[in-house]
Amino acid sequence: MFLFAVVAFAQDAKAQQDRRQNAPGQFDFYVLSLSWSPSYCEASAENGNRRSADIQCGGRPFAFVVHGLWPQYEKGFPEYCKVPAPRLNRAIVGAMLDLMPNQRLVYHEWDKHGTCSGLSPNAYFENVRKARAAVKIPDTYLDHDKPIMVSPGDVAAAFLKANPGLTHQQIAVTCDSKRLSEVRVCMSKDFVFKDCLETARRACRRDKVAMPAIRGGR
Repeated sequence: MFLFAVVAFAQDAKAQQDRRQNAPGQFDFYVLSLSWSPSYCEASAENGNRRSADIQCGGRPFAFVVHGLWPQYEKGFPEYCKVPAPRLNRAIVGAMLDLMPNQRLVYHEWDKHGTCSGLSPNAYFENVRKARAAVKIPDTYLDHDKPIMVSPGDVAAAFLKANPGLTHQQIAVTCDSKRLSEVRVCMSKDFVFKDCLETARRACRRDKVAMPAIRGGR
């Protein structure tokens, strides 16, 4: 009887998630993804993808930049909740380039993630700013002019120290095969840090990864 009840509960929970899958505004929390820009620029150069990276990697130096603000379920996430997506005004795109210095990225994030917020473009990108303002970047990563090797755990620890109340269950440091990629911070819809075990489990498992230096270009 107990096993039947557990199975029935699991099936009901899955059905509930399926019913709201990709329904705009129907999600549990946000993930703020902060990309280490020098890693992105190095990878883009190696892949020959200079056109998509020219704004971000060819001008002023960037450290951590906003990759996106992603609506999440406790398990899984919605995406492309309106197809075609409501048109994004160019003025909004231009206004976001201080935090997301890549026009293609701004359009992409709205189409894939912003449409799932249930908000207008103005309101969604205002939330991007609020989420970014809720996270302090550790000072050591603001003027990082030499490449180093880092442990993902040390990067996470630096963010925890800089952000009182943030815990290991609310953050994930990610990497590619050799470089630090992103720091992902989970927060509620009102921008309070929140546990997110599924996101935390996707953290980088490498002992050391490269953290390229901040430069004004490649």
